[in-house]
Amino acid sequence: MDGLPKSRLLRFVERAMALARRGVARFSTRYSRKRFTLRQHVVLLCLKVKKTTTYRDLVDELIEMPRIRDALDLDSIPAPSTLCKAFDRLEMAVWRVLLNVSFCDLPLDGVAGIDASGFERAHASAHYTKRANLTIQQLKTTLLVDTATNVILDIHVTTTRKHDTQIAPQVVKRNADSIAVLTGDKGYGDQKLRQLARDNSIRPLIKHREFTSLHKAWNARLDSDLYNQRNMNETVNAAIKQKFGAFVQSRVWWKQFRELVIKCVVHNVEIALADSYQ
Repeated sequence: MDGLPKSRLLRFVERAMALARRGVARFSTRYSRKRFTLRQHVVLLCLKVKKTTTYRDLVDELIEMPRIRDALDLDSIPAPSTLCKAFDRLEMAVWRVLLNVSFCDLPLDGVAGIDASGFERAHASAHYTKRANLTIQQLKTTLLVDTATNVILDIHVTTTRKHDTQIAPQVVKRNADSIAVLTGDKGYGDQKLRQLARDNSIRPLIKHREFTSLHKAWNARLDSDLYNQRNMNETVNAAIKQKFGAFVQSRVWWKQFRELVIKCVVHNVEIALADSYQ
């Protein structure tokens, strides 16, 4: 067993466990039963998202994964209900810290793209929703992506129909130190957002809506090579939906938010692994 090469799954678990040690406390409280650590719960929840499986199936597969259990320092296997309760108990702040830690070792170039996409709040086929006359509301998910590495720097999720120019300022403020150039489509072409970027020493590379000939001239002068890097946002959005599903399985909004952040963490871990083995 020791002579076998490491699988991608084992490398993923080891990387995720290393990140969890850096960003997550070992136990939630000193009164914890200390049977499982928060770090083990975090990695197992990430593993569930990566494998797009259920709690029950994940626990069943762990029985036949001795090297994965060794990497997690698992002396026993948690019950499905234990992982479900851990998901409910781990706050969004924990996952945001893990998201920030997941890309801190990667070579970011400061060029970030911002774009929004939709995730279905129920996993139902188009045929079923049409026959049952159902309307499935989407979660509007805004991603801030480093265009050099395709890692996700930040995520904003809402159940409302907020305009892009209402969401972007808070994303930019949270990540001003990591951004040198901000790229975005015309949906982010608001003067207040441009001024906010300049106030934080960020170059806004956002196309203007062409109401006048002056707007057309400004768009023509854009650095097209740099601006076109914003297409990486669409690549990342498509990759997440293809690998982890274009829907969320949770039924409560705050659980749905956490589920999407975990998808971003898993995506960043996979990017880091691919970068280290190139």
